[in-house]
Amino acid sequence: MPITVTAPAGVLTEAGEREILPRLTAALLEISGGAGNPFFTEIIGGTVHLLPAASIYGGGVNRPLIMVELKLPNIGLPDPAGRAAFIAVATDIVDTLTIPAHQRSDTWVNILNAPDGGWGLGGRAYTGAALIAAVTAAAQ
Repeated sequence: MPITVTAPAGVLTEAGEREILPRLTAALLEISGGAGNPFFTEIIGGTVHLLPAASIYGGGVNRPLIMVELKLPNIGLPDPAGRAAFIAVATDIVDTLTIPAHQRSDTWVNILNAPDGGWGLGGRAYTGAALIAAVTAAAQ
């Protein structure tokens, strides 16, 4: 489940650059109920993209946005409450890892769902049922 963070260089603190993905991963595990499950933990990964400030736009104008994008299979965070919880916690995490001048309104979180069988690892496409079976097997 890829997490992509795109930020203007210098807006995340040095510690923020290192800590944002581990913290977002922990938040996703907690909110989704997957904390402690080795299979579920191993299938969350991500990247941090630091771009020149002049390369980031919002509303058609240059703006210091930090964008967090989470890509999940269609069974991930399946209800509005779970999605809202991740968005709120992800925004809180960004708030703690940025320079003081960063505005909360300049943090955007987007959750994308892949259709059944449209998400995979190591060349294997997983359906929702296959993912649930793998997560359940790892919990036992």
